[in-house]
Amino acid sequence: MQDFVWGSKRLRTIALVLWAAVLVMGLAAEIASAVEVPLPTKETLRYGDFPVVGRRVAVWVIAQLHLMFGAFVVGVPLFILIIEILGAATKNKQFDDLAHEFTRLLSVAFSTTATFGGILVFFLIGLYPTLTDFLARIFFPSMVVYVFLFFGESFSMYLYYYGWDALKGSSKSFGSILGTALLSTLVFYPGVLLISSILRGIFGADPSLTFPLSYVLTGLLMIGLFVHALLPGRSNFLHSQKWMHICFGILLNYFGLILMMISNSWATFMTSPVGIDMDAGVFRGTTWEAMNNFTWMPVNLHRFIANIAFGGSVVAAYAGFRFLAAPKNSADRAHYDWMAYIGNFVAIIGLIPLPFAGYWLGREIYGYDQQLGITMMGGIFSWLFIIQAVLIGVLFLAANYYLWLGMERIPGAERYRKYIPWLLGILTVCVIIWMTPHSLVASLEEARKMGGAHHPLLGVFGVMSAKNTVANIMILATLYSFLLYRRGNKSTPLPYGSQPASATVWLIVGMVASFGLIYYLGVPEPWWVIPVEVACIVAAVALTFGNRAVWGENLLFAMSTIIVVGYGIYGYYVEAIVRIGFSIHMVGSVFLVLIMATTIDIVAYRGAPEVGA
Repeated sequence: MQDFVWGSKRLRTIALVLWAAVLVMGLAAEIASAVEVPLPTKETLRYGDFPVVGRRVAVWVIAQLHLMFGAFVVGVPLFILIIEILGAATKNKQFDDLAHEFTRLLSVAFSTTATFGGILVFFLIGLYPTLTDFLARIFFPSMVVYVFLFFGESFSMYLYYYGWDALKGSSKSFGSILGTALLSTLVFYPGVLLISSILRGIFGADPSLTFPLSYVLTGLLMIGLFVHALLPGRSNFLHSQKWMHICFGILLNYFGLILMMISNSWATFMTSPVGIDMDAGVFRGTTWEAMNNFTWMPVNLHRFIANIAFGGSVVAAYAGFRFLAAPKNSADRAHYDWMAYIGNFVAIIGLIPLPFAGYWLGREIYGYDQQLGITMMGGIFSWLFIIQAVLIGVLFLAANYYLWLGMERIPGAERYRKYIPWLLGILTVCVIIWMTPHSLVASLEEARKMGGAHHPLLGVFGVMSAKNTVANIMILATLYSFLLYRRGNKSTPLPYGSQPASATVWLIVGMVASFGLIYYLGVPEPWWVIPVEVACIVAAVALTFGNRAVWGENLLFAMSTIIVVGYGIYGYYVEAIVRIGFSIHMVGSVFLVLIMATTIDIVAYRGAPEVGA
């Protein structure tokens, strides 16, 4: 198989098939009509039996294995694609080889994911036939689309992996240009769909016209790309075989992301169902209405970010194992050391914003049914949340520890060693508070001595006001460690006047994004938090212009810390519904730091001389 080389004609043929298949699936997704499905009753429920562990554990284990391998398959292609594009843009073969090696891991995980998915389907049919039948009658149109998307993902994966060496150089042949134009049209289709939605809104047209309009614009785009590629003159991206290969990578990500979103809709419907008429005992609605439930989009975002963090961690673990097995002072050892660095870098980039998606999901659960949130976090599932808290705390400590270990090997990073004990102390205190339960498991005698189930001192740290505070502080500490790690081998930043004009553009974009976030979150209580945030952002940018970028970053961190701690203390003196609103603005202030501090750091240290270089 290693000696098998795909011919360009075959690649172009399959590109045409993929293009046609996706258009057919786009049409199929629209024809789902309203259905009326009776709810299962006690008399109609049927269950299967599974030996030793029981049906619940059996389904849980298989579903969990499918989920973890699926997370790798969905998360890894994204940063493979980014690394490949980076290698193509910089002409750096090392990045291209790294992306190719990541793809080898992906090909193994893909077949394993499909295997566990098939086993899960058989388990659900055999062990939960009534539930499976009920869901299939509601979601059948999406299941049909899912099958075709799976084939699309398989073809894309196959072409992406085996076309790596075949699709190089450039070609101006008619067939190659046609295939590349078709693939490019598919790649740009999400943007066309967005433009169609905006145009439909501007002209006040019926929402059902969005997809037909997008098809018309897509056809015009395809014709425009094809004509542009045929024009005489110098080569453009449509003549590049590497661009065709990148298009397969983008399609692989599209297919994987949509597959994840469809399967998420089935699971989230069971958490937050819509269209249920309890009086009549039926589900009434369309497949789309069932998919677009309260928790669907929060779970999509949370899983997407988590998949990136998980995939990066698995790649880093694989590279670490190969690093230890490689001979000392060999080229392989250096390669896998770098591969582990990239994997951990990606994992931490995913880990830092992940809690924000978790906050959104929690908010939507409480918004759908407050009792559901109380049951999950304070009822029968409360100790699972405690276990999760322990794992999250360990995860943040481990991520920071990796960054600190990496700084020990970076020339010049010893300048920042003095910050590590402080960061470790802050993280340790935060993790301890984060893991403290509201009520302790105690004997009757111990409960009497405490005066109840709540400890007189530790019970204060077991409520959500304290936990929200320390969770956000942990994110800030991790971000600070990440920025120190990132600038470890950089000396004094260059004067801002020597930076290119794009630096100012990026700072303006960061400010606009930050102000947009402030506007989106609305007016907080108290209202003066907004002018404080705006003033600190403007001051941080002004300090960057004045060659004091680090001062600006520290100002942003101080601002967010004060806001988070202030809201945390204030939360003890207000009712629960007000306290829940505080968490939104706590997260918002941290996200502002994530946007602006990272932007300032990238701009300030761009082109800075390296220590020891």
